[in-house]
Amino acid sequence: MKSLARRKTGFQPVMADSASCLSAIATIGWKPVGRDRQDASPPANESARPGWPCPSQLSLTPNAVPGTMPVRTPDTRIHESIYLFTRLITMMKSLNFAATAMCLLIAALAGSAGALPPDSSIAPGVPGAGVVAAKLKWFDEAKYGLFINWGLYSMPAGEWQGKKYGGIGEWLMHDAKIPVKEYEELAKQFNPQKFDAGEWAQLAEDAGMKYLVFDCKHHDGFALFHSAVSKYNCYDATPWQRDPMKELQTACSKHNIKLCFYYSQATDWHEPNGGMNNWDFKPDKEKDFDQYLRDKSLPQVKELLTNYGPIGLIWFDVPVMMTAERSKWFADLVHSIQPATLINSRLGAGNLHDYQSMGDNEIPNKVLAGAWETAATINDTWGYKTADHNWKQPDNITFKLVDIVSKGGNYLLNVGPTGDGSIPQPSQDILRRVGKWLKVSGEAIYGAGRTPFGDELAKSDWRCTVQPADWTWGKPGKLYFHLFKWPAAGDGAVRKFEVAGVRGKLKKSYLLADPEHKPLQMELSAPGGVLTAILPQNAGDDLDSVLCVEVE
Repeated sequence: MKSLARRKTGFQPVMADSASCLSAIATIGWKPVGRDRQDASPPANESARPGWPCPSQLSLTPNAVPGTMPVRTPDTRIHESIYLFTRLITMMKSLNFAATAMCLLIAALAGSAGALPPDSSIAPGVPGAGVVAAKLKWFDEAKYGLFINWGLYSMPAGEWQGKKYGGIGEWLMHDAKIPVKEYEELAKQFNPQKFDAGEWAQLAEDAGMKYLVFDCKHHDGFALFHSAVSKYNCYDATPWQRDPMKELQTACSKHNIKLCFYYSQATDWHEPNGGMNNWDFKPDKEKDFDQYLRDKSLPQVKELLTNYGPIGLIWFDVPVMMTAERSKWFADLVHSIQPATLINSRLGAGNLHDYQSMGDNEIPNKVLAGAWETAATINDTWGYKTADHNWKQPDNITFKLVDIVSKGGNYLLNVGPTGDGSIPQPSQDILRRVGKWLKVSGEAIYGAGRTPFGDELAKSDWRCTVQPADWTWGKPGKLYFHLFKWPAAGDGAVRKFEVAGVRGKLKKSYLLADPEHKPLQMELSAPGGVLTAILPQNAGDDLDSVLCVEVE
């Protein structure tokens, strides 16, 4: 994760004189097929946009997904450009714009030449909006995931050479300016005998989490998987000689948890040309950053996508020096191997992500459109620190989960295992308590939609989620009122919940914690559509009592 306090090239450049060509492209409303293309979906009516290639001219590659846009190879780009050229000649010959059309062709071909590193097996292609929506289905249903930040930094646990550092645990190498050769010595001691992938996956299941994001390489450059690209990994450089990613693949499959991974694509303090190590190496602006991407980062991402089965999402982070072109190399790689894998918004410039990652521990104060996720700590750090015991309690975690879901997001909650591979017991206890609540009230979370109200977001008394996720007034569905503060008894010792702005015909109301779902007395009064529900004396759950109101 990023710090809370801050956060001979192998590619062929685009021709220097292509700017005027790109300007001409913008003038006629067409985007080039080369770098930084955001819209790779054809219009519904293929003849509606001049220059879009005919379907017969797009060749499918072996990894193309049925029902989606075919993956576009460099040869296909050339065919598209030639087709564009001929169309433009036809359109413009009466205006004597043949020279401009030729310029457009040159620019498009140049973009194709410069879009990828040489000798690359990456097949370019960005999924269209419909494909992205289908890819997001599991993510929208899941709502709650387990983040695991673990590595060499978990052994010193915030302390180096007798000094305790106040930053977050996984940034110790950076904060203490530890030389690479000294930090490498930690690998010789890394032997986490208490690591058990089955126990980790079981914890995620018990906690009610639906996906697991494992830190496969953090900013220190050490890989937590068996990599053939770099020997600086937990199998080849340690006495442990195990592959936790492979073991997690098996365990997550057994427990029906979607396996995902974190990978620091740009920041790598171990490599001379990686980002953000200026105490051992040159300043970033003087580095051959593309060498690092070409020889380590891209190949390791390819290994992870190739060797560990289906991957739900990749959590990229701290995209220093990640231009739109460089981001596209990664996006194209992901799409070419596992088109269904989601990419978060910390990849870099270019807007090639499938969903938005909020800032660390950031929860928006309003409902947001689109797919988004808040990654958060269960205490104050991501990587384990012996001095950090500031655990967020189950009621705090439950409120944050509901609050995020009511605003349209997902909650990715982190634990930091110790150097021996065990997850701290307080983390386990907290997660399992929330999981117990989810076993009863999960229908108000998984796949749930945004609040139809909004005024409640200014306070912390209650929140609302809905089913189905796209429910709107006038349709049958369910409103889930999450009551974090059980209403006080009023006149006649009656406890009631009231909310204005309710429309439609109400069917019944009950508490999810009541296994019999006994109907509660309620009424809807006008004007203002004030719903009044009469509640029992005792709350159904001290974390969150969920009042379900069915609407016809």
